[in-house]
Amino acid sequence: MPLRKFCLILLVAVAPAMAVAAVRGASLRVGGEQASLTAREQQVWRSAVHDSEFAAIPHVSTRSSCAATQPPEALATPNPLLDKPDPASKVTVSFIIGTDGRVHSPLILESNGTSQDRSVLDAVRSWRYRPAMCNGVPTEAEAKIEFSSR
Repeated sequence: MPLRKFCLILLVAVAPAMAVAAVRGASLRVGGEQASLTAREQQVWRSAVHDSEFAAIPHVSTRSSCAATQPPEALATPNPLLDKPDPASKVTVSFIIGTDGRVHSPLILESNGTSQDRSVLDAVRSWRYRPAMCNGVPTEAEAKIEFSSR
C-alpha cells in the first residue's frame, strides 16, 4: 500500500514536468529551418485563410422550374381573438408555409401598436395548410395576410 501511494505521488509530480518539457522541445521543420510550434501554427492558419479566399463557391443562379405548381391550401385558419375592434386598426403579417404545412417565421410587417400583435401572431402560428407543390413535391411558400376590423 505505501508503494502504491508513492507511485501515485511520483506520477502526479513528474507528469506535469514531462508535459512541459515535451511542449518546449516540440519543434517542426518548416522550409529547412527549425520553427516553434507557435510559428508552425501561425503558418497553418495563414495558408487556410489564403486558400479560403480563392476557394470556388458554388452558386445557384437559377431556380429549378416547376412544370406543375399548386399553391398551398388552407386547412385550419382560425381568426385571432382581438381585444377591442378598432376601425382604424390594421395588422399585416408575413410568414412561410413549410413543407410540413405549418407556419414558420411569422413577422409583423405593419401594425398600429403592440396591443394586438401577440394575439395575431399566436393565431397565425396555429394555422395549418396543405403545402404548396412543385412537380408533386411539397415546397415552402411565402404568404402575407392583413387583419383589419373593417
